[in-house]
Amino acid sequence: MPLPETEPLTASDDEIVAALAEAELPALLPSLAHLTGDRTLLDPALRVEPLLLNEPQGGLTPEQQERVTAVAAEVLARWRDGGCPPPPAPSHDLLLELMEFAVGGGAMEDYLPLLEEELGVTPEDRRAPSWHKDDLAPDREFTVVVIGAGMSGLLASHRLAQAGVPFVVLEKNDEVGGTWWENTYPGCRVDNPNHLYSYSFAQKHDWPQHYSTQGELLTYFRGCADELDLRRAIRFGTEVRSAVYDDASGRWTLEVRNPDGTLERIEADAVISAVGQLNRPLMPDIAGLDTFAGPAFHSARWDHGVDLRGRRVGVIGTGASAAQFIPIVAEEAAEVVVFQRTPNWLAPTPDYHERVSDGQRWLYTHVPSYSQWHRFLMWWRLGDGVIPTVTVDPEWQPHDRAVGELNDLARMLLTGYLELEFADRPDLLAKVIPGYPVGAKRILRDNGIWARTLKRDNVRVVTEKLTEISPTGLVTGDGEEHTVDVLIFGTGFEASKFLTPMQFLGRGGQDLHQVWGADARAYLGITVPGFPNLFCLYGPNTNIVINGSIVYFSECEVRYVLGCLGLLLQTGHQALDCRPEVHDAYNRAVDAENARMAWGASTVNSWYKSASGRVSQNWPFTLLEFWRRTQQPDPADYELLG
Repeated sequence: MPLPETEPLTASDDEIVAALAEAELPALLPSLAHLTGDRTLLDPALRVEPLLLNEPQGGLTPEQQERVTAVAAEVLARWRDGGCPPPPAPSHDLLLELMEFAVGGGAMEDYLPLLEEELGVTPEDRRAPSWHKDDLAPDREFTVVVIGAGMSGLLASHRLAQAGVPFVVLEKNDEVGGTWWENTYPGCRVDNPNHLYSYSFAQKHDWPQHYSTQGELLTYFRGCADELDLRRAIRFGTEVRSAVYDDASGRWTLEVRNPDGTLERIEADAVISAVGQLNRPLMPDIAGLDTFAGPAFHSARWDHGVDLRGRRVGVIGTGASAAQFIPIVAEEAAEVVVFQRTPNWLAPTPDYHERVSDGQRWLYTHVPSYSQWHRFLMWWRLGDGVIPTVTVDPEWQPHDRAVGELNDLARMLLTGYLELEFADRPDLLAKVIPGYPVGAKRILRDNGIWARTLKRDNVRVVTEKLTEISPTGLVTGDGEEHTVDVLIFGTGFEASKFLTPMQFLGRGGQDLHQVWGADARAYLGITVPGFPNLFCLYGPNTNIVINGSIVYFSECEVRYVLGCLGLLLQTGHQALDCRPEVHDAYNRAVDAENARMAWGASTVNSWYKSASGRVSQNWPFTLLEFWRRTQQPDPADYELLG
């Protein structure tokens, strides 16, 4: 699937200047130096300050912005007049210099190989398999089952097809897309910039919005399935019930329920679970849950047949999904009662609902490498560049409101945003300021809509603990019953219950869920001792809190899985099984590092933790570290069987 090509630049000088007025300026000079090979464009006086990189235009002053725009206009006009020659292949030294200029300085040499992948500075797809089955084991029968056709499942399928490995995808839904097929609630959209939340090998210049809606993302994944010719291998409406490993043959037998309700057994040499973490709705543990007489549904199972106009609606939860649908529900309902357990930190995001401007689109389609450098800046701003803000300083006490100086600075900045948004409603301000460190829970994006919604005359925020659900409403700890006609659960997912409700029986018949108990663990989030040739995508401890896109993680994981399969085909072994000592040492390191992060140090409730209190979801190290660890499997980490 080729990267989108840029179009010839024929615009007038005035048209160029008009487009540059809408540019992301910190990405502009690196892209032009990349385009021309002219290092003199990297003027130190026009470089961003690292601590201001997340500010609008990287914190560049108006004078600096004017100068960058003027330089860019001159360079683009000269490039146009010279016939738009293709950019020269950049040297490693130039890329490193561009990279360090883009982020405001610092030693970035370790990131250079990763940058070359992310930028796509060469035509080839550097994350594609480096081998093909016909070369390694042309006569060996080897089949893989992929469970799920969401973002990770489609990615795994694409890489398997590239490697020539036979596979089948079992998808319980009737279409591809996973969470973007299942979640159709009003206002559903991605909270990661979609130029980043997309495959590195399937970039788009024409995203309509900075943060795409559910429908636009579903269209994207449908398009990938079509263009990559993946549908031929997908069995829709087919749900996996169980998978059993046979010690003698080294193969898995899966029992599936077909669309007509019949059961079938499918054999495979390897199983890739691409079911993710956020796919099983979590219902709250409240007395009387089933007694409510009116319509009641979870946001992930939105009942579009229920008309909310003129009705009293109760919403339990104020997490990511609820924060998206409550503003829209409030425009229709007569009254909305929001039951909040814990407030959220809000990240000011003015373009959260905005369309990509014409000028930005023009730059994407006419300036080679601008799109790649803009993507890199997003990657850094939302990735390793912000990890220090959520890292625990052991000398900083107490840890209840902040875990370090930078974290406290983030708290003050985000508190200031809330104080500004709710300046005219001190009664609400007291309810919306979190009392836990920034990063301890998921940070939500906001363009002011949350304050506007909560301040509506028809919206009430209730912070008293819910104690009971009655046939006509909800009862709080103060004894008040809040009468509602419709009840909506915005209570998230059973994130820590990995791979449920499927049953997996591994070597010796051991049950995966019994082995895990309340704490799912896996080596690199991918492999589990005792369960050979079972690979998890978006498995334990591969969620990201403040750093990056989950698509990036899935691409790293899939490369590692393909490396494991290539190792088996090359050596002729039946299966590989993660060594327990390798798995255990890795998880001890993960637990120790998670304890050094805001989400581990804080006692606030969050879906990042399992029932035991262990952080079972999050990756605590850098994106670079995960990339390094998943380059290829180390045979010493595994017992090779058969």
